[in-house]
Amino acid sequence: MDWLTDNAWLGWLGVALVLAAIEAATVDFVFVMFAGGALAAAVAAALGAPFFFQVVVAVVFAMLLLLVVRPMLKRKFTDAVTDHHIGAAGLVGREAWVLQAVTATDGRVKLAGETWSARLAEGGSPAGPGDQVRVIAIHGATAIVVPLGAPPTTPTT
Repeated sequence: MDWLTDNAWLGWLGVALVLAAIEAATVDFVFVMFAGGALAAAVAAALGAPFFFQVVVAVVFAMLLLLVVRPMLKRKFTDAVTDHHIGAAGLVGREAWVLQAVTATDGRVKLAGETWSARLAEGGSPAGPGDQVRVIAIHGATAIVVPLGAPPTTPTT
């Protein structure tokens, strides 16, 4: 028991490593802040502080990290601007090239490297081969498009 009281910093270091491993699994920047508190307590223990003071240092330092550093990290590593649509929903808003004249009933466009069937949005003017269009919706396997430069419209179902 004397060894443990003489080397309490090793215990705090072990706690910090366990908390860092938990953080690696959760990636929410909470447990790494607790690990920082444990490291601060390890420093206090290495300097000879009593156990009660080590615990206070760990708690205070972890709370400071949670309140000050964690929000900054969350802002830096959280991408709130980009919309991460996948599949067909990710194609809405992209530009496409007309391969076969697009009308209100039929047409073909080159979209994201693939050939898609397409039709014009209600009220859109026809687009001929070589024209650029913007996808405003995907209905099944058909892209609903408007000629590039046309004001965006809301597709009807």
